Amino acid sequence: MNGGTGRADADAEPPTEGRRAVVAKRVDSGEADLSEIGQLAAAAGYEVVGELTQTRTEDAAFMFGEGKAAELRDLVRRADAEAVIIDNDVGPYQTFNIGGELPEGVEVVDRFTLILEIFGQRANTRKAQLQVELAELRYELPRAEAKASLAKRDERPGFMGLGEYDESVERDIKRQISEIRDELASIAEKEEARREQRRDSGFDLVALAGYTNAGKSTLMRRLADELAIDENAERHRDLDTTAESQDMLFTTLGTTTRRAEMEKRDVLLTDTVGFIADLPHWLVESFESTLDSVYRADLVLLVVDASEPVEEMREKLVTSHDTLYERNEAPVVTVFNKIDRLEPGALADKRAALSGVAPDPIAVSAKTGAGVAELRDRVEGELPDWERERLVLPVSDDAMSLVSWVHDHGHVAEETYAGDQVTVDFEAKPSIVARARAKAADVSTPPEESV
Repeated sequence: MNGGTGRADADAEPPTEGRRAVVAKRVDSGEADLSEIGQLAAAAGYEVVGELTQTRTEDAAFMFGEGKAAELRDLVRRADAEAVIIDNDVGPYQTFNIGGELPEGVEVVDRFTLILEIFGQRANTRKAQLQVELAELRYELPRAEAKASLAKRDERPGFMGLGEYDESVERDIKRQISEIRDELASIAEKEEARREQRRDSGFDLVALAGYTNAGKSTLMRRLADELAIDENAERHRDLDTTAESQDMLFTTLGTTTRRAEMEKRDVLLTDTVGFIADLPHWLVESFESTLDSVYRADLVLLVVDASEPVEEMREKLVTSHDTLYERNEAPVVTVFNKIDRLEPGALADKRAALSGVAPDPIAVSAKTGAGVAELRDRVEGELPDWERERLVLPVSDDAMSLVSWVHDHGHVAEETYAGDQVTVDFEAKPSIVARARAKAADVSTPPEESV
């Protein structure tokens, strides 16, 4: 039960930027995997200079066994690390005890603190900053009482960045949480109004969801219309023109929206923060405002990295479905991305193995463009049905204005002129058809010319 490893990268060159860190993880059984926590550490700007794992039941005092905590201390010294990043949810007393074993000035960072640190670095909008602050406060709230006790006992000033604690801290945290929730609710109302305005303009809303690093941003760049946003400024003036694409976790923290290139329908595609395994409920809830762009879409494209092993794909699909399950209102289409990395025959095997969690997936390579045309067809086929309508109008300025409006908000199959009438045959969302009928009723016949 006390198995584990500890390793320092003795030959590693000192980083030009970032703090040196040892990553560690305890698991109840099996073998601990440090690949994800290493990626998270790199995303936060740390240089990983050592690794330690242990397989045993959790120790109430140290998370790891006391002997393993001493091994961690020795590893930190050899690697000259400035931080220990633990891929577990470490309680405040455990953090205090581990910190007491480490050299002076070495910080103890658990998994969720690290994720919040990354979010804080990427929060470039007021909404993102508020969500990060809310998550930090919700993380801090249950720890306030324990930290107050520890701060009084500890001889090192500012241990864990605690500062001075008293009985008012919990009240202050709750007050700040309430204020941030109110501001986020106000932002959410404005964004919901914007979504409805876009729908009223004839747009269908499609959201990209999925595990972080699945290639959502790259797929968005592939699907995005090349038409400059300025040419559609009156219809979606607030849309971003680029979606960042890097091989790094949490590249996208906020949301990025662009017009997608489709055959018939006007589609706005939104990319959001990626999901990640083992996130507590309070952290997911803190980013509810961002996830609303997924929950309230007309269609969700759930993107998964098809180059990963089947079991990893399964775990990430389950994580994504769990996040979407309670609040998602739209149909979900699973997209197997990165098929350019697969060996012949591997795709069929993965389709069969994952049919229970990914029925009828569409396979693409966002990098090469393979399968993207089929994905566009699938998107148009899965979106809510359009209605067909045929309007016969007297030729007039009002009628021409309505015909132009129909072109902007639907798909015109045929437009014909005969004598003093124009006939427009089109498909559109039911709400657009209803508005077109109402507008048609108000179209006036041009006055007869006086003789």
